[in-house]
Amino acid sequence: MAQKDSNSLMLALEQLEREKGISKDEILETINQALISALRKNYGKTAQIMAGLNTETGELEGYLQKRVVEEVITPELETTLEEALKYNPEVKIGEDVYIPIDTRYYHRIAAQAAKQNINNKVRDLEKQKIYKEYKPREGEIINGLVHHIAARDIFVDLGKTEAILPFSEQIRREHYSMNQRVKAIIQRVDKENRGLQIILSRRSPDFLKALFETEVPEISEKLIEIKAVVRDAGFRAKVLVSSNSIKVDPVGACVGVRGSRIRVIMNELSGEKIDLIPFIDDELTLIARALSPAIVNSVRVLDKENKVAMVTVSDDQLAIAIGREGQNIRLASSLTGWEIKVESETQRAEANKKEREAATHLLVQIDGVGLKLAETLVTMGITTIEQLAQQDEAILQSLEGIGEKTAQKILAGAKKYVADALAKEEAHNTMPEENNAEAAEEIKDDAEEGK
Repeated sequence: MAQKDSNSLMLALEQLEREKGISKDEILETINQALISALRKNYGKTAQIMAGLNTETGELEGYLQKRVVEEVITPELETTLEEALKYNPEVKIGEDVYIPIDTRYYHRIAAQAAKQNINNKVRDLEKQKIYKEYKPREGEIINGLVHHIAARDIFVDLGKTEAILPFSEQIRREHYSMNQRVKAIIQRVDKENRGLQIILSRRSPDFLKALFETEVPEISEKLIEIKAVVRDAGFRAKVLVSSNSIKVDPVGACVGVRGSRIRVIMNELSGEKIDLIPFIDDELTLIARALSPAIVNSVRVLDKENKVAMVTVSDDQLAIAIGREGQNIRLASSLTGWEIKVESETQRAEANKKEREAATHLLVQIDGVGLKLAETLVTMGITTIEQLAQQDEAILQSLEGIGEKTAQKILAGAKKYVADALAKEEAHNTMPEENNAEAAEEIKDDAEEGK
């Protein structure tokens, strides 16, 4: 029976090596440890046991290693010379003797324990093998079949293993059924406590980028470079492309003859609209291009440090520039790294009118500046009293109805206004904190009198 069990173990071992590609030495080590563990339950935890599968005979063998002593104090570790001579006629006191163990009873126990350990080992080794195979493939497009769906997550059969397409990485407008073919990107491969996980994605911008790399040979040839990709998956995407060759139009190459290339990509993404944006170093021009398909009239910087820009478009382009629920302007902002604000020509005209009125109202506070002159100054770009104070007297005299004395009077009044405002500001910053409220009220009263 022992020979039969041993032979079965050897056959199983060889079959595992063939089918699973797992090293025979690793499995032998597992079997040996399982046998030793079974023997310890009978001979004690401290016993020195040597046991394992003899690969030449196919037999399980085991030995107790004991020290030969005159008086036995620890039976698990020691034996008398009389007992030791039964196993080794040449052994002496102080030496070790190896006492054979009848392992026949332990064949089945070891086999069962080894089977469980081997199964665990097989699973672990298979996971390691799959991890090593798929980890370097992160960012690669892969095809699989829907195996099952659980809690809206889709489990995809890749052949050798299973991957998961989480609900958060699916395109919302898509629906899947059993055995349906799925194309996605390997977003990441995780080796966690709960096991190996291959995470797929169809929402990732990298998936769209990989589709372009597949469909547009010029990208793999490095003639075209994809600078950035932003997406509202299933609805709209913006792809920033540049050419490394003056002979290659990056947008035209990505679109293909009669839209052949871009159509394949859009169909794969359930009709997702794709705006191809040609890259340019000029940031303001890039902002205008990024708002495609809207036509931009002008772009101006509102805050350079925080990268805030205002875009002006025709009235009929305003809705297109903003997009459905702000989608187009949001994607354009993400693509360029600028916070983009948009206004129509009508809105711009109204804002300009208010700004002119406010500037005119401010300038007429200066003695010698009437309404008509104030409007003329605003038209010249002089919209603050500080700007007025810095003007050359000759410039003012060149204006209709302004003589030398009037010009001098206006400049003197403007400079006094600026000096007084600066003095009040300095006084406010240096006075005790309890007087700040009173000073603020005084400045407010002065301003009212100025009006």
